[in-house]
Amino acid sequence: MHTSYNQTVAATGRLSSSNPNLQNIPIRTLEGKRIRQAFIAAPDCVLISADYSQIELRVLAHLSEDATLLEAFATDEDIHTRTASDIFGVFPEMVNPDMRRQAKVINFGVLYGMSAFGLAKELGISQKTAQAYIDGYFARYKKVRDYLDGILEGARRDGFVCTILNRRRYLPELQSRIPSVRQFAERMAINAPIQGSAADLIKVAMVNIDRLLTGKNLSARLIMQVHDELVVEAPVEEKEDVMALVKKEMEGVIKLKVPLKVEIAAGSNWDEAH
Repeated sequence: MHTSYNQTVAATGRLSSSNPNLQNIPIRTLEGKRIRQAFIAAPDCVLISADYSQIELRVLAHLSEDATLLEAFATDEDIHTRTASDIFGVFPEMVNPDMRRQAKVINFGVLYGMSAFGLAKELGISQKTAQAYIDGYFARYKKVRDYLDGILEGARRDGFVCTILNRRRYLPELQSRIPSVRQFAERMAINAPIQGSAADLIKVAMVNIDRLLTGKNLSARLIMQVHDELVVEAPVEEKEDVMALVKKEMEGVIKLKVPLKVEIAAGSNWDEAH
């Protein structure tokens, strides 16, 4: 089975997959696990899965230079627990699973310019409570608010936003007289530099890893990319060397103000490799 990867379908620069789409297979459901178990390594080989941990939030910390976010990632805190602790006003050890789940929605919602209305709908809470959560988030992460405001101001002025490697996304819709079109473009202005930068990082890592595998005369090969995850097939005897190589290249691809973290594992099939 061979998918096709598209370089220019996703506006943020992410690769998309088609015929078939292998980037849309669930990971946490029983059905998804069973499907992934059908993707097996060749005889005497293993599949290695290397996945960036919270890459978009780390990019946000780098771009915004928010001291609280930088400290959380530098000390390897669970960022969702940290946010829940700040927003709900409890000690980290008092954060329960529901608080963490809500904080996770808030953390990622900020990346996509989620409004109080959208957050209220997502969490099943009142719009007033949702706005209080958002206000609490920005009270704690002050430089994130400044960064997002600056991005919007620059996008309106210049007509585009840039990724970490200066790849541009043009947003003429910011000048639209139709409020819904303009608001959509504003959300894209916020998200594109973050999601686009994450795409830049993994693409550079892919090029570096491919060159190193070839240069070291290893038989292992990249076989799949699923947004923040790379999948490599390697002979059993190369497993440890390849895992070390992939992890090092992904975590060191570009030096950010926060450490990049990669979770890596191997198995006889794609599910086992998680």
